Amino acid sequence: MITHDTILGISTILYLALFFLYVLYFAVGKKGILRIAWYCLVATFAIQAGGIGLRWVDSYRLGMGHAPLSNYYESLIFFSWSISLLVIVMRKRLYPVITFTAMTASLALMAYASLSPGVERGIQPLIPALQSNWLHVHVITCFVAYAAFLVSFTCGGLYFFQSRGVVPPGQTLEDINYRSIIIGFSMLTSGILTGAVWAHYAWGSYWSWDPKETWSLITWIVYALILHLRFAGGWRGKRTAVLSIAGFMSVVMTYFGVNFFLVGLHSYAT
Repeated sequence: MITHDTILGISTILYLALFFLYVLYFAVGKKGILRIAWYCLVATFAIQAGGIGLRWVDSYRLGMGHAPLSNYYESLIFFSWSISLLVIVMRKRLYPVITFTAMTASLALMAYASLSPGVERGIQPLIPALQSNWLHVHVITCFVAYAAFLVSFTCGGLYFFQSRGVVPPGQTLEDINYRSIIIGFSMLTSGILTGAVWAHYAWGSYWSWDPKETWSLITWIVYALILHLRFAGGWRGKRTAVLSIAGFMSVVMTYFGVNFFLVGLHSYAT
């Protein structure tokens, strides 16, 4: 019988295949390789979605019955899937080097989830605080935001390594960066608002200055500042690229750093 672990393992192998397909494309420059990589990406996305769905079904078979969004392992898997979702949605605007970077991040997340001995991969019962329909909306919007900010971070980094034929022109990177931030900022705003409602439902308070709440707010402020400086201050180019990189460092702290170094109401996410 095929299990969700098997399906997710297959998706990890497909992410690795994608990695090598893009490496091959950069080596030989054949456009046909990109077409194969696209079909591989869509297949990987669908298979990974199937694995996530089957894990959801398995949770009901075990008498727990909850979406696979509740522990660290499941969040890594969903983060990886969210990146693929965003790449597919933004396909017509993304250049191969941006897609390659995003897929490498998805591969790293899947490999870490699958191979790290410190990641608990079993299906676990929900703690009372997570037993709410707000869980789905809150987690999904936050991870789509993180995926968008990863694309923004990639554009910011590539801005300093422009080369003809591989890295897009600066203005193109600027445009993709801006659109990614708009998507990410909108999703993060939704995630924070739904999280506040959820917190009130679970703990009786909309905001408690929990470490993850605090760092989410810091991340929101950083990206709000980027948008403000773009609209009001006319900031473009290297300054926006630097802020995009700094913003994603805040995302990394919000997602990884808080789990490992700080203790709070979100400690269950480890």
